[in-house]
Amino acid sequence: MRYGFRIVNVFTVGNDKFSGNPLCVFDSANGMTDTQMQALARQMNLSETTFVFREQLGRHSAHIPLGPEVRIFTPGFEMPFAGHPTLGTAAVVAVGNEVTLEMKAGNVQVKREGNDWTLRAVQAPVTRPVEASRAELAAMVGLPPEAISDEPLWVSTGVEQLVIPVATIAHVKAARPTYDLLEKHGFSATRQEAMAYVWARGVGDQIAVRFFFTLSGSVIEDPATGSACANLGGWHVATGKPLPMVATLRQGDAVGRPSRLVLRVDADGAIFVSGSVIELGAGHIEV
Repeated sequence: MRYGFRIVNVFTVGNDKFSGNPLCVFDSANGMTDTQMQALARQMNLSETTFVFREQLGRHSAHIPLGPEVRIFTPGFEMPFAGHPTLGTAAVVAVGNEVTLEMKAGNVQVKREGNDWTLRAVQAPVTRPVEASRAELAAMVGLPPEAISDEPLWVSTGVEQLVIPVATIAHVKAARPTYDLLEKHGFSATRQEAMAYVWARGVGDQIAVRFFFTLSGSVIEDPATGSACANLGGWHVATGKPLPMVATLRQGDAVGRPSRLVLRVDADGAIFVSGSVIELGAGHIEV
């Protein structure tokens, strides 16, 4: 059977088509099996590939039109939620300026304002303490012990990640995680994956971030991580930081994919992640 797909970049910077995080969207995946979706995600070899099931269109819930069911696969496994796949898929399937996508983690509302797409975090933040000491976490990401500047936390607003605040942007740039230590201290049993999200405040509302994870015996760096951006909002809620807040996150420079994400946390703790989407190309594949 023949299926169409789109290649989009999410959290792009200006008109740079090759900025942001790449995503493949199969925009009508009706009839695909789980095995086929996983094989196609492995074939595309991007951080995520999404599959849209169009038979869900046209239904309503609480007077809100529901969009399609969307499933998200990495090359190795399925995810219940992820940020850049949500925004990128919404940009492909939305009719008008608003759509609600049904994902395994829950229904995700996405709205368009100009060139930007904004999602509301699918869940209120859930946190748990980090077992490793600050010194152990610093060693894990290749930084001196004093670099850890505030409370590290495991945070989930749909998918769990290890959020590590560091003192300066220079520390963010200098981070060099060690695979063995990342597997030891940054492993999430709920995700069966190890990761670390390192961040620091800059001037004004600017925040520098980097997201590392392990894959096939190596440490990989993600160009732009919308779910971690939402979890950073959850960190601010959980640690009692002043609200409301708005910040522009800079990510991806170290891997040649500059990206910009906007985080907003309202006074009531609602978390929103925004970014722009550029379509790069489209095609078809026979399965």
